[in-house]
Amino acid sequence: MGTGGIILVALAIAVGIIGIVVPLLPGTLLVFAAIAVWAVVENNLTGWVTLGVVTALLGAATLIKYTWPVKRMRANDVRTLSLAAGAVLGIIGFFVIPVIGLVIGFVLGVYLAELSTRGDQRTAWVSTKHAVKGVALSMGVELAGALFATVAWAVGVYLTQ
Repeated sequence: MGTGGIILVALAIAVGIIGIVVPLLPGTLLVFAAIAVWAVVENNLTGWVTLGVVTALLGAATLIKYTWPVKRMRANDVRTLSLAAGAVLGIIGFFVIPVIGLVIGFVLGVYLAELSTRGDQRTAWVSTKHAVKGVALSMGVELAGALFATVAWAVGVYLTQ
């Protein structure tokens, strides 16, 4: 693959990483797809090994992303219904106040759901903070996986040059 192709793959990876932080795009999927396209075009051992390493890294990050934060939230008694309410209000908030409305809506949704089930403002707020920490942890794990995958890809590009 020429320099122009590598730059396009790097841009697609960058868009994917931005998609993880600002959840408008399927970030991890874009990172994986860009690296997969690179591996297919390269069609050599280094490309395929790089794709295998990237697949393992992103797969592990995805597994951890869905298990570790959930375990922490369950340990702190954050209810699934509250997270669902946060997701719904987050989506609504995203369209009402672009981008930051997602965060505001999520926090408000979790808080209101916890308040309605617990009846105590302090306990509802503590649960809301744990939910926000869990979502931040999930995003951090996904971002770390994408960054490690990007480093693996950069090493693969270096080895094929």
